[in-house]
Amino acid sequence: MFGFGKWRVIATALQKLIADKEDTKQVFIILQAMGRRSSVRSYKRFRKSANAEKILRAERPLVSYLKDRKWLAAQPEGSLGRAYLDFTVTEQISADGLTQASVDGGGANLELTGDHLVFSERQRDAHDLWHVATGYGRDGLGELSLLAFTWRQLGNPGILMIIAMGYHATMREAPQLRIGKAIREGFTRGRKTHWLPAADWEYLLTRPLDEVRRTLNITPPKAYDAVADQVRELEQAALIAAE
Repeated sequence: MFGFGKWRVIATALQKLIADKEDTKQVFIILQAMGRRSSVRSYKRFRKSANAEKILRAERPLVSYLKDRKWLAAQPEGSLGRAYLDFTVTEQISADGLTQASVDGGGANLELTGDHLVFSERQRDAHDLWHVATGYGRDGLGELSLLAFTWRQLGNPGILMIIAMGYHATMREAPQLRIGKAIREGFTRGRKTHWLPAADWEYLLTRPLDEVRRTLNITPPKAYDAVADQVRELEQAALIAAE
């Protein structure tokens, strides 16, 4: 159980996140506050994986590849690396943004050291890479769906709290959207996909995106795509009505 002080930190972060959905540092505050046990479980599982030693002893961390736009641009057309680069350009983001939000939110996680810290930072830095691999956009529903997927992979209870908050906020704003179906699909996809924290992303970045998805058993996000199409139609109708 959490003490009163930790619950107060979580509640404050939730209030700030509700007020500003783009305040990513609040997400890290919540996940760090509620994720200690799940982090230990995930790290122990990771240490048993075939790629653990290769990842932990690598000369360069994953984030250095994700920040290296020249290296990403040199990957083959249709590769995960090129798709990730295109995603960051379109969304105007960088891997540094997650790192800074984590630090601002206390997510540098001073409780972790050594290989566990390396593992934790790798999962943080791979978030947008998971967006590309899973096919989820950075729109509100895409984030909620990816969070559902991520909870199945990592088990941090803070993720469920953020999903619940986002679901109720969206239903108040747009009750006609069937976002529940897309979020449920996220949980299902996360359960069926191979365990991504142990993935050799440095190698997979060089491979065709379709091959990466087959290798990791990542299925198409059909429910999410359907709702995203509906959102675009509603936005287009609103624009026409405003003219």
